[in-house]
Amino acid sequence: MASSVTSKRPYHIIVFGASGFTGQYVVEEVARCATEGIDGPLKWAVAGRSRARLEKVLEQAANTLCTIRRSRTFTELSRSRSLSLPLSLQYRFYGEPVVKACIENGAHCIDICGEPQFLERMQCEYHSQALERGIYVIGSCGFDSIPADLGVLYTERQLKGTLTAVESFLTISSGPQGGGGHDATWQSAVYGFADSGALRKLRRKMGFKPLPVLGPKLKTRGSVFFSKEIDQYSIPFMGADPSVVKRTQRFLLEAEQKLPVQYSAYVGVGNLFSVAKLACGGLLFWLMVKFSLGRKLLTTFPSFFSFGMFTKEGPSLKQMEDTSFCMTFFGEGYSDGKDPALGPPDAKICTQVIGAEPGYVATPATMVQAAVTVLNDLHSLPNRGGVYTPAAAFSNTRLIERLNNHGIKFSVRSYP
Repeated sequence: MASSVTSKRPYHIIVFGASGFTGQYVVEEVARCATEGIDGPLKWAVAGRSRARLEKVLEQAANTLCTIRRSRTFTELSRSRSLSLPLSLQYRFYGEPVVKACIENGAHCIDICGEPQFLERMQCEYHSQALERGIYVIGSCGFDSIPADLGVLYTERQLKGTLTAVESFLTISSGPQGGGGHDATWQSAVYGFADSGALRKLRRKMGFKPLPVLGPKLKTRGSVFFSKEIDQYSIPFMGADPSVVKRTQRFLLEAEQKLPVQYSAYVGVGNLFSVAKLACGGLLFWLMVKFSLGRKLLTTFPSFFSFGMFTKEGPSLKQMEDTSFCMTFFGEGYSDGKDPALGPPDAKICTQVIGAEPGYVATPATMVQAAVTVLNDLHSLPNRGGVYTPAAAFSNTRLIERLNNHGIKFSVRSYP
């Protein structure tokens, strides 16, 4: 059982990359949740490239201390724990050795990757090995993409009938100082967009057939439009959420014969001035990521090219305290007993997932609760191993309940 600690497995969890900007907040969240083990307190450790920086991070974990073990390789560490939390924000460069070591040495792996190419490639190349060894590799367990993936699942379960389509709208609220992100997140975006051609090539290699459509086909909105749902201009969400949700729906179709839910994701950007600012910045970004010199400039001067949104120092504590997110889901489908073949949808539903600052407060909470769920609800995960999305892995667990208890709130709202 993954939550047991033996002489060979002295730790339940090891946080890889704990000395990074996101890592320090994940460590603090692990410390806060250390009492949530099924058979007693969780035993956990940290790993990184600098012992001095790790010790500084541990000093910030106010109520809990852990033992640091020296190790030369991922393999040595992977033999000492039940579950790994890798935190490299450039998974395309640094994530695969951790996944490989975990599978080879019998440790489950949860990450917060928001890079579709890495996520889909890990599924393509490692699902069979993980399934054979009974190991779970569960990607995108941070803000990318637990709110979206589990939000669609939650919406489906709250509708009294058959859900056929969902649109989500993300809004971010911040205080007088505005929101912000760390340079590592910016670099991940730069290299992700630069390598978008590799993702298309990978998808052709995987050769999946289009998912079947139940009910009317969900209409695609424009590249910029005014959303009456959230009363501001919106654009398609460029992150991992659409990819992750689609992979979940494919899994549920193949594993449980559930007809897939159509999904589109959008993000609110504010007024026309914000739209113009985003258009200019986005065009410049898109042109520069195509060339090595452009990428070098983007990653060297993140604050300049992101209009101060991303910095090498990351957001201040005050900025994080004043920031929150709201993801609203608008779904439609058919009421109980209604045959989808006999007419248009007759049921609608609105749900929300809300939480604190998404990158460095909500993300540690979702990641750690995903880890707690693997350790405590292992019997409820699918197929005894494999590479999965969050909703595919956790659909039959208590993760949504745990998230509700840790500041990520799921609720049904009145449909506007």
